[in-house]
Amino acid sequence: MITAIVLIDCATDSIPEVAEALAAVPGVSEVYSVAGNVDLIAIVRVREFEQIAEVIAGRISKVPGVVGTESHIAFRAYSQHDLEEAFAIGLPDPD
Repeated sequence: MITAIVLIDCATDSIPEVAEALAAVPGVSEVYSVAGNVDLIAIVRVREFEQIAEVIAGRISKVPGVVGTESHIAFRAYSQHDLEEAFAIGLPDPD
């Protein structure tokens, strides 16, 4: 599974509508409305690398109200469980 994190700038008056439209795009698993330098963050999960371009350039960037995108391809995923185990190596259990 290939994961991309897409930072999305939107027209300010259409953020909820853009978020709903993005959530309906095949390959988009989650859309978050966020505070900060961007308006929305979409998580894209696809099976093949070629699908990244189809979803981001072919679908997300063409949703009315999307002004711009910045995409980040994930190399590896770390869950909270994995991180807790990594930091606990060699340390005694506090119980």
